[in-house]
Amino acid sequence: MGLPGSGKTTLARKLAKMFDAKLLNADEVRQKANDWDFSIEGRLRQARRMRQLADEHPLVIADFVCPLPEMRDIFAADYTIWMDTIESGRYEDTNSIFVKPDKFDLIIKSWSFS
Repeated sequence: MGLPGSGKTTLARKLAKMFDAKLLNADEVRQKANDWDFSIEGRLRQARRMRQLADEHPLVIADFVCPLPEMRDIFAADYTIWMDTIESGRYEDTNSIFVKPDKFDLIIKSWSFS
C-alpha cells in the first residue's frame, strides 16, 4: 500500500513473479469492473472487490493505495508493505484522505527500481 507513484506496482510485479503469485492491480480491477468512483463509498467498494478477488487464489500480491484504515480492515492483508517513498502522490483527493498506517509488516522508505 502507499500513495500513487510510490512504487507499489513496480514492487508488486517483482514480488508476484518471485513468488509465482496472482497479481491484483487495483487499476486493472477497476477497469474490469468499469468502476472509476473514487468517493469514499467507491473506495470501500474497491477494497471489498479486491478482497473477494484475493480470496479466489491461494497466493496473491495486491497492489493498491488503500488510503483509509477502514479499507485496510476490509482487505485484511496477511502481510502489508507500506511504500512510504513519497510525501504526496499525483492525486490531491487521495493525498487529502490518506491516513498513514499504524500497522504494517514492512516499511520501505526508498528503493531502487533495478
